[in-house]
Amino acid sequence: MSQSEPRIQTPEPLEEDDLDRSLRPRRLADFVGQEALKDQLSVSIAAAAARGEALDHVLLSGPPGLGKTSLAQIVAAELDVPFVSTAGPALERKADIAAYLTALQPRSVFFVDEIHRLPRALEETFYPAMEDGCLPITVGQGAGAAIVTLPLPPFTLIGATTRAGLITTPLRDRFGIQQRLEHYGADDLAKIVRRSALLLDVAIEPDGAVAIAQRSRGTPRVANRLLKRVRDYAEVRHSGVVTAEIAHQALELLEVDHEGLDRLDREILRAICEKFSGGPVGLSTLAVAVGEEQDTIEDVYEPYLLQRGLIERTPRGRAATRRAFAHLGLEPPGPLALL
Repeated sequence: MSQSEPRIQTPEPLEEDDLDRSLRPRRLADFVGQEALKDQLSVSIAAAAARGEALDHVLLSGPPGLGKTSLAQIVAAELDVPFVSTAGPALERKADIAAYLTALQPRSVFFVDEIHRLPRALEETFYPAMEDGCLPITVGQGAGAAIVTLPLPPFTLIGATTRAGLITTPLRDRFGIQQRLEHYGADDLAKIVRRSALLLDVAIEPDGAVAIAQRSRGTPRVANRLLKRVRDYAEVRHSGVVTAEIAHQALELLEVDHEGLDRLDREILRAICEKFSGGPVGLSTLAVAVGEEQDTIEDVYEPYLLQRGLIERTPRGRAATRRAFAHLGLEPPGPLALL
């Protein structure tokens, strides 16, 4: 299949959850957390279904791993329409977008992940498609060129982004529904862990689910990943039942501490605190110090460290907080110690 050829997925019957034992929720009622978002989406979905229309275009933003892709698939399942997916970096030419849009069935959900990485030159291709349901195509070249307008079936564009600020205003304004997903609390994450354990046929005690949830960085994707690793530890080193104690032992083995920080998180903190005396230090310098790419630090690690109050951004670079020194068991430098 070529890169530009649409990949169409028709939602599978929801009764066949055991077909692939997917951990993704299949219905809005099964999606844990994000209550306000779910309430608003359920009303819009019900209204569109009652009118037999395509749902308005949806923009989902928020940190990675919170369920943006799952929500897009759920919307298609709730509307009982085809689900077509791609990603912003995969759309390199106007012909790529045209290939997807012209192949859509009526009321389909067209999901574009990482839509903020869509080339700026291609954004304008979406404008008439989203607003007027048509696609202008230039035929020929030079003075003999002509514009042919192709009608499109009604569809729903769902864009997902981890960096909403990079989406241009003209594109953002064409999304009738704009929602941001927030990090999850420990209670919701514990529910997700218990549900995933049931699907994976893992015996887990409530305290074991809480222990995993507390170290999951507020992110369901991380919670499910840790659950799988804890399951392996419980099966190999113990009887297979995940208790709080076994979960703690497994997570210590994985070098995930009580704050949910992994080895690289702590290396970033230690570099700022020890090598640069608490900072501030520039992102490029910090990346070299820990041997990681700048984008990875900025997009993957830094948001959680900021959320936990362990680092702060300053005009001169990243700086460690007093809490970061305490977490590492270090004494902060003089000025910081007085704060």
